[in-house]
Amino acid sequence: MPLDDEAPGRVLAPGQTCRIRIWHRADRSVTTVHESAERLYEAPNWTTDGRLVLNGDGVLWAMPSDGAAAPEHVAIEGVPPLNNDHVLDPDGVTVHVSANDFHIWSAPLAGGAATRVTADDGGLHFLHGVSPDGSELAYVRLDPSGDAVWSSGTIRVMGVDGSSDRAVTTDPSAADGPEWTPDGAWILFNTEQFESTPGHAQIARVRPDGTGIEQLTVDEHVNWFPHPAPTDDAAVYLSFPPGTEGHPADERVRLRLVTGDGSVSAWGPEVWQAAETIVELDGGQGTLNVNGWAPDGSAFAFVDYPTGDPA
Repeated sequence: MPLDDEAPGRVLAPGQTCRIRIWHRADRSVTTVHESAERLYEAPNWTTDGRLVLNGDGVLWAMPSDGAAAPEHVAIEGVPPLNNDHVLDPDGVTVHVSANDFHIWSAPLAGGAATRVTADDGGLHFLHGVSPDGSELAYVRLDPSGDAVWSSGTIRVMGVDGSSDRAVTTDPSAADGPEWTPDGAWILFNTEQFESTPGHAQIARVRPDGTGIEQLTVDEHVNWFPHPAPTDDAAVYLSFPPGTEGHPADERVRLRLVTGDGSVSAWGPEVWQAAETIVELDGGQGTLNVNGWAPDGSAFAFVDYPTGDPA
């Protein structure tokens, strides 16, 4: 897999910096654990043994969550260049990834040979969630249309081996970012099905069997990628400016925190609508595409991309 300037993936603009950062829940501080003017990293996961897993240049990287060492390449074999949709299996040894061939693959987190999960069904597959028991994957299926604007998407669930694939949503509106609540009772996602005008994605939830769909956020911002803490007592999501279509890069965006009584599954719209902005940053695409919470819920990782002298 190439790691030079010809490697696939997003690149930094002139004068732009990539910062891998940690938001700490106890004191609400933000620390930078790695900074690069050469490589654009995206979408951190947080492993049970205290490492961050990110993508960059079409491959995976891992680094200590305290920044004690720089990211190191995770050599996954037999897979096309990767995008920023990757999730950690509860078994602690497997990572599930999306590749630029629009298929989902599984591989050893330590590196090694990958196995393709999705079938050649004519669709484009983008991974976002793994069930708490590790038996199923949630993903977005798009039909190729040549339309560069995010305009449709079906939330689907399948076994980790690709079996028993089924639709969870059927609305033709755009949908993305499916992720289970820690108790497995709901799948959180973002969708435009509640508005007739593009550029108004909101957070919603649905039962894994496709019933009970409910809108959770109702505001002027464009809300994406809901991520519950593994401790089941908080969630974070990404908010774009009003009218944003899709989840573009290099926007002024907000990270919003949701907390409430009981588990995430117990929270109705009134809790989600009380979300608070905890960080404003330059980013969007790559910042928080996947779940970056620490296993103990004490912090989460994200990435920003400031230009010039970052604050």
